[in-house]
Amino acid sequence: MRHVVVATHGHCFDGMCSAVMFTRLMRHIHPGEELSFTYRAQGYGPGSNGVDPAIFTGQENAILDFRFSQAPQLTWYFDHHVSAFPSPADRLAYDDRAKEGPSRTMFHDGGYGSCTKLIADIGRQRFGLDVSGDEELVRWADMIDSAAFPSAEMAVARAEPVLHLMTVVEHHGGDAFLQTMVPRLLEEPLVELAKGKDVEEAYAPLAAQHEGYVELVKKHATVRGPVVVVDLGSVVVDVGAKVVTYSLWAESAYSVVLSCSPSKCKISIGYNPWSPVERRHNIAAICERHGGGGHPVVGAISLPADQIDRARKLTNEIAEELAT
Repeated sequence: MRHVVVATHGHCFDGMCSAVMFTRLMRHIHPGEELSFTYRAQGYGPGSNGVDPAIFTGQENAILDFRFSQAPQLTWYFDHHVSAFPSPADRLAYDDRAKEGPSRTMFHDGGYGSCTKLIADIGRQRFGLDVSGDEELVRWADMIDSAAFPSAEMAVARAEPVLHLMTVVEHHGGDAFLQTMVPRLLEEPLVELAKGKDVEEAYAPLAAQHEGYVELVKKHATVRGPVVVVDLGSVVVDVGAKVVTYSLWAESAYSVVLSCSPSKCKISIGYNPWSPVERRHNIAAICERHGGGGHPVVGAISLPADQIDRARKLTNEIAEELAT
């Protein structure tokens, strides 16, 4: 039996869907061979920005939708974050292992909206994978991860069942959740699974939390020119959505949201894709300067939970930079 370890971005809809697409690719590449999969959710946080090489215990070991690792056990890599490489040495190591050829298994493209679509495209173009049955999975992963919703109101209202599943993943998408949900998504259509009783039961209390989060944003937000700053440092928030500010302040260009959980302080930064104001800043580059990362239009920085004063200072500095 071939054991495949999949380290993917945890508590993330695109991370989960990437694991589904990669699993399908592995089954395609190894037809008739018995495969076992272990899914490991990875998260960004102070002091934990990379994958622990100790988890790579398979004959195949993959990182999806997460930062690159130089671990020699790594056999597959797919990511679309422009901040995928923590250091120049990591970038050089990736370039050395991602040379063109029929045996290439390392792929990075910062131009993609989602890692799921990257895996689907590479799978189809290089390995002959049939992805016709996963069109909805790819479409939703791409829309959600790039915030390419038709409107901010759609993202905030979360009326569609798939957005219910997205919310459940954001709160519960650890190792055990992925180990159960990924095999189901390989067999069940995405929308039908999202409509399931178990997803709706898990979503119900989160919907109430989301409504409460919107009220918190209204209460704690300040507008500084084109930037909406939300300081939630005085409350405990496990998961928040930057897109809420885009719905409430449609003319704004950027949001900077400070939130705190028992494990960390998080500064989430985003550009409003519906704004009439042109984006003039690379958010990934801003985040990288402070140990974070992301994409040109969205990113985040994590600090230890006891560094709220430093987090507030940094939040204000970034807001001032974006407002310039």
